[in-house]
Amino acid sequence: MTIPRLSFLALLISATLGGQALAADATTDKHAITHEDVWLMKRVGAPQPSPDGKWAVFSVTDPAYDSKEQWSDLWIKSLGDDSPARRLTFSKGGESAVNWSPDGKQLVFVAKRDGDDAGQIYRIDVAGGGEAQRLTTLTLGARAPKFSPDGKQLLFISDIFPGNASEEDVKKTAKERKDRKYTARAYETFPPRFFDKWLDDKQVRLFVMDAAVGAKPRDLLSGSKLAALPGFGGGQGDEGQSLDAIWSPDGKAVVFSASTNRDELARASGYTQLFSLPVAGGEAQQLTADKRSYNNLKFSADGKTLFALSEAEEPGKVYDLTRLASFGWPLSSAAPKLLTASLDRSVSRYALPAGTGRIVFSYEHAGLEQLHSINYAGGDLRDEASQPTGSIGSLNAGGKALVGVWESAINPPEVYAFGNGAPKRLTSFNTERAASIDWQAPEHFWFKASDGRMIHNMIVKPANFDPAKKYPLFAVIHGGAANMWRDQFVLRWNYHLLAQPGYVVLLTDYKGSTGYGEEFARAIQGDPLKGPGDEVNEAVDEAVKKYSYVDGARLAAGGASYGGHLANWLQATTTRYKAIVSHAGEMDLVMQWGSSDSIHGREVNSGGPVWGDKAVWREQSPVMQAGNHDKGTGFKTPILISVGELDYRVPANNALMNFATQQRLNVPSKLLVFPDENHWILKGDNSRYFYSEVHGWLAKYLK
Repeated sequence: MTIPRLSFLALLISATLGGQALAADATTDKHAITHEDVWLMKRVGAPQPSPDGKWAVFSVTDPAYDSKEQWSDLWIKSLGDDSPARRLTFSKGGESAVNWSPDGKQLVFVAKRDGDDAGQIYRIDVAGGGEAQRLTTLTLGARAPKFSPDGKQLLFISDIFPGNASEEDVKKTAKERKDRKYTARAYETFPPRFFDKWLDDKQVRLFVMDAAVGAKPRDLLSGSKLAALPGFGGGQGDEGQSLDAIWSPDGKAVVFSASTNRDELARASGYTQLFSLPVAGGEAQQLTADKRSYNNLKFSADGKTLFALSEAEEPGKVYDLTRLASFGWPLSSAAPKLLTASLDRSVSRYALPAGTGRIVFSYEHAGLEQLHSINYAGGDLRDEASQPTGSIGSLNAGGKALVGVWESAINPPEVYAFGNGAPKRLTSFNTERAASIDWQAPEHFWFKASDGRMIHNMIVKPANFDPAKKYPLFAVIHGGAANMWRDQFVLRWNYHLLAQPGYVVLLTDYKGSTGYGEEFARAIQGDPLKGPGDEVNEAVDEAVKKYSYVDGARLAAGGASYGGHLANWLQATTTRYKAIVSHAGEMDLVMQWGSSDSIHGREVNSGGPVWGDKAVWREQSPVMQAGNHDKGTGFKTPILISVGELDYRVPANNALMNFATQQRLNVPSKLLVFPDENHWILKGDNSRYFYSEVHGWLAKYLK
């Protein structure tokens, strides 16, 4: 099917009226954005509506530069009137994984409170009030609780150590490990680490317990044939492995997705299949047996349809669209019905508002993420009422209510109600602060690249912008590469804060980006850096030609993660830029393959293993082009290099090699190492220092 493009009028509204109307009051004195504005904006979490659609609960983080002073609590908002949201919890540690009881009177959530060594499940009586009660006291904690359909039981995830069969075993093993004298880690499967953590041998499990204080949890998987498989496990996250699990409509079974080939991740794509497990005990039944992956499981209100998001995991491909899939329930076929098979976009999230017979979902497109819907049969695709700018970052349904978080580059996140006419803002945590900032919504433009592809871009202007003046251009490159620049409020590389000293920021979605279809995202295969780098350069040329206020003699480029890879590539292959900024950027494709926490996809992208005959491993490694001065390129441009010492996705050896090469070639260069940061810079004072160093580096070479 054809994806609708934004019309010129829609883009004009987007760039002028639509976004600014919420963020700005023309009578208010405004100031250029500061790091404090960025860092201290309240962070609004995904709202969870009650089953009857009367209330929504969500987290709000009140940030601080000193993490000890930061607060995060649950808030509750009536969806039936305009009364303001009120705070529901008063706990510094914060709460997560909120789930409503079926009658809408109680909530469970995960928190780490006084006396907890790990996150535990707590229950609070929303209707009657009072303090939250701790329901679990497991040695390794509990996460992702869900009430059973009758509200009498809880399903949740926890871990055990190998060989454990009970909580007593877990407690004993934990003590033995704490008391042992050696500190070595041992591994027999890949990967040994993930982002900023060395992985351990804990094994993920599903538990069920009565929803009552003092109830004893039951491990549903220990001792099962499924859990004994060497490749059994779940998706890896910050808190360990996760199994996407929900109750069956009759409450007699648990339906979940899990992997059985985690032991093959060094040489094959991982995939997750669907299983059903009786709550009363017994072996899990495998429901699907294909090479797809399934997650985000939901049942229809009548219990007759199971929905999921699914990817094909197609062999030899670097990217697969995420599609909406459905199964008749009880399972009538092991093959899913792909409801969005004709939609050339990945579904980001979906919800099932009651009584509509429709699935409401969002997908990325050209910097925006808006709402659409389809019927349960997969037909009658519609655009739903959305803001003309910005992005929807969460979406959940309760009864007929549909709520989520909307934001844009000049409107920090707030809770919104959708699905009943125009979107309605329900909270105002950040609106006053946002209104005091002098900023403009991003301006969108397209151009045709030399390879014939249409390339989408956004331009961000600094405070006190004067179109009669000339401004340096800073081309900021997104990571991924399977990612997209979005019209949203960004913490780590905030567009307006980067522009604040007086730069125009260019945001380009080069080939390999998401939001433009499967072929566009896959076009990076076999061409990991050169093609995308060429398109960034062409976007810069187009911006210089299109906008008279861009000074083509003062250009800089930079990015993080894959954006850092491309920044290093641009330094190696062009001298057009006066300065480069590279955070978490790879220098050598071979070294990155062998030292990162992900390797199979890198082989697929480069056409084969590093010991094969694929020239891309050498020809598109930035360090291998460093000395190409006889070709008029090579490393010459001054470069600011930064890295988190705890980054295991793009390990610090890349930054060390980068700095060593620059120094060897006598290139002006500076290395910033953050010993307590991972792939991202997440601590307030570190972030403030990072922005000041970026601004200082650009000022040194652009002004």
